[in-house]
Amino acid sequence: MLRPIKSFDIKGQTVLIRLDLNVPISNNLIQDDFRIRACLPTINYCLSEGASVVLMSHLGRPNGKYNEKFSLMPVGEHLASLLEMPIKFSSDCISQDSVDTSLSLKPGEVHLLENLRFHNEESSNDSVFANRLSKHGRLYINDAFGTAHRTHASNHGVIDNFKNFGIGFLFEKEIKYLKDVINKPDKPLVLVLGGAKVSTKLELINKYLQQADTIIIGGGMIFTFLKSMGYNIGKSLVESKMVDQAKSILDSARLNGKKIILPSDIVCSKDINDTNRSKAVSVRAIPEDQMGLDIGSKTIEKYLGILNSAKTVLWNGPLGVFENESFALGTKAVAKKLVEISDLNSTVIAGGGDTASALRHFNLVDKVTHVSTGGGASLELMSGNQLGAINKLEI
Repeated sequence: MLRPIKSFDIKGQTVLIRLDLNVPISNNLIQDDFRIRACLPTINYCLSEGASVVLMSHLGRPNGKYNEKFSLMPVGEHLASLLEMPIKFSSDCISQDSVDTSLSLKPGEVHLLENLRFHNEESSNDSVFANRLSKHGRLYINDAFGTAHRTHASNHGVIDNFKNFGIGFLFEKEIKYLKDVINKPDKPLVLVLGGAKVSTKLELINKYLQQADTIIIGGGMIFTFLKSMGYNIGKSLVESKMVDQAKSILDSARLNGKKIILPSDIVCSKDINDTNRSKAVSVRAIPEDQMGLDIGSKTIEKYLGILNSAKTVLWNGPLGVFENESFALGTKAVAKKLVEISDLNSTVIAGGGDTASALRHFNLVDKVTHVSTGGGASLELMSGNQLGAINKLEI
């Protein structure tokens, strides 16, 4: 059992919260604050209940040493503006000065620690480092679902030093949709898979070959499947080492009466930037000198028809190069259809990473049932795998 934050009396307590504030930053400005906003309910709840709050997170991969490029200070400034209050910031996460700041907090105050990954001990789950982190609070709350597939000091080892530990609202919501709802979905269940690689979705495909009524394929992974069927794919992206595996997946689906739906037409171009000469062609007629970059209009119509009758949809991965308007039509059409069926009480769960980015790109991120903040963690949990950070939180 996981203990939600509401099960604790936190008045007057200093609450140490692990967040996932790993957001894109350019010129010290936050480019996408989706993950920051997602953690606000937990922070605001603590403040409203009379607790003080210490926040810790990683940012990027600084390789165990200080690098201004990966400092959390810009995140702290943005967070302060969202909370509409000043927050304290420490330039290290385990220094005595930072601990003293945490211990001197008054109820209603917030303290952000510097990037955990400025210390290699974070990623190696070092017990001494974890113990030093624990000095910042009396109660530990994990609200960083996006790191749940990692076994690090701040989400695993640190728990050994706390009598009381639990999960925040975001973590609780992620578990509800990515585990509980997925285990007992309303039917028909449709799995929409996109993105570049079959290899990263292999476990997900194998699990849902048995559970899903239909699996829809889009994105760059299309072409590994098409190549396995003997089609010419021109210059399109392909995972050569996964061609045999793709064929096995299609054969297994056929033998078990499961539906894996591949595109019938593709939008092609010689180059991702050569948008003026892009055109839709049959998957059987992809030119040698061109690459597929989106699903075509006939495929879009077919996919939307399937989604019309779905009661539960799991979506992981864009269906084309949505960042380029010329190749965004497939992803946008599917996203809008998912919003439409969400409004009609179907459950639509969008995996994190590029899927969430696509929804934000089309200003649709808050219009489906649930958009995960996790990338790898979402994929692992949807695939039915055990996650170390979640297991550690169980009582």
